[in-house]
Amino acid sequence: MNSQTDLSTPYPPGPQQAAPLSMPETRPMYWSVRRELWENRSIYIAPLVVAAVVLFATSLGTIGLPRRMREFSTLDPAKGHASIATHFSMAPAPIMLAAFIVGFFYCLDALYGERRDRSILFWKSLPVSDRTTVLSKAGIPFVVLPLIAYALSVAAQIVLLMLGTMALLGSGQNPATWWGEVRFFQGLLIMFYGLTVHTLWFAPIYGWLLLISAWARRSPILWAVLPPLAVAAVERIVFSTSSFMHMLGYRVTGAMVEAFALKPTGGGDINRLSQLDPAKFLSAPGLWVGLALAAVFLAAAVRLRRNREPI
Repeated sequence: MNSQTDLSTPYPPGPQQAAPLSMPETRPMYWSVRRELWENRSIYIAPLVVAAVVLFATSLGTIGLPRRMREFSTLDPAKGHASIATHFSMAPAPIMLAAFIVGFFYCLDALYGERRDRSILFWKSLPVSDRTTVLSKAGIPFVVLPLIAYALSVAAQIVLLMLGTMALLGSGQNPATWWGEVRFFQGLLIMFYGLTVHTLWFAPIYGWLLLISAWARRSPILWAVLPPLAVAAVERIVFSTSSFMHMLGYRVTGAMVEAFALKPTGGGDINRLSQLDPAKFLSAPGLWVGLALAAVFLAAAVRLRRNREPI
């Protein structure tokens, strides 16, 4: 007699499918930023080369430091400070300028380059969204380059501080006066503040460059520069005004005016914490308008990358 199968008896359990592993949201961003550093070594090589040149040039100034220290007491306090501390306090400026220049050209090529060499086809095949890709590229001028510039500036000043101290001790002088004039620890805060305010102030510039990089089919630098100049020229010819050009100039140089308490003449070295004015900077309409424009430009760059094809 054939026995009937009891349908109420469950079948032996089969192998269960493994649940898909969840990836932290920050992991794609982290590896996307590392990808940018792997593919664009100029991000850190160019500031490093500039830092080496600046360190070599400014270290030569420590040769005459003992003589200038002997003359320090006979000079006006402002002139005396300039004679013994200016070469030290101004050493980070070329490094920071190099970082901003690298950021300018990096943004122009960040999205254009992957379409030009058709690597966008490979990167789009990975489980990384267009938003993550664009934000990781924006993170280079907004975060990575300022941190690199700050680290190199601090390292350069530490080396200069050691060289100056050894030069003064070798000549039998006490370096305490020089340490007081260079204001090393105040300088660290001033440098960090200056890099932060300039990065935020330049946000719409970086956003505009990334937008052009995502849109242009050739010569992105021309598309980034010529349209604003054309608008300024048309305004000048038609209305005999220069409001747009003044606005562009304000965007380039306005961070110093809004973030620091400068002398009426606009000159002078930023070497005291009392010269920092974060309240004025945070209340400046130009800051928030610029950040809003940067957000719009980045959102448009994300949309363009989603729809653009290789060149």
